[in-house]
Amino acid sequence: MRHYLFIISILLLFTACKPTSSIITSKDVAVKKGIYTQPVASKTTTVKSKKSQKEYTNRQTAEASSPKKTPLINDQNESDIIIDNEDSNYLISQLIHTASDNLGVTYRGGGTTKDGFDCSGLMYSTFKKFDITLPRSSHQMAEVGKPVDVQEAKKGDLIFFINRGQRRINHVGMIVEVNGDDIKFIHSSTQSGVIISSLKESYYDRTFKQINRVIQ
Repeated sequence: MRHYLFIISILLLFTACKPTSSIITSKDVAVKKGIYTQPVASKTTTVKSKKSQKEYTNRQTAEASSPKKTPLINDQNESDIIIDNEDSNYLISQLIHTASDNLGVTYRGGGTTKDGFDCSGLMYSTFKKFDITLPRSSHQMAEVGKPVDVQEAKKGDLIFFINRGQRRINHVGMIVEVNGDDIKFIHSSTQSGVIISSLKESYYDRTFKQINRVIQ
């Protein structure tokens, strides 16, 4: 009996984040297929080294009396990203860019780094780069933001699934492309790691649960 229960538990574990096929497995392929376009480098986005952090501190002091908006900073990460432009579309493009940098990284339960990601770990680390702290599990993430109809889905929205054998949400990805009724999303699957898949795939069509908008 114990042996039987052990086998069932293993099978249930691997249904979480399980894909039926991989659409996009690398950034190069994503670019060629037009799914992903790398944002053009501009003065509004920089990676903060020790030198640039000092320069920023000096600039912030000098501009303290200026009406100019203070850049958003995440002081919790080693490689912080400064965003002067607070437009949501710009932020969404940067979130997609950051997540897409991990295409091809392997799946790792509990992982939040390039050593390996699980599905919620990929979303957590991507949003954390921009000082947006999401809950750590997919079913908790599903309680954040505003639920939207599939017809209203946009890039940057979180998309959730309930995989076979489960009773609650246990998989999450981020929408990177909406073309009519074809919705593509980046996620980390147990079999293929970080990939871009389509909601038109039969597996994801069957297990789809909801879409939440975190960035308004």
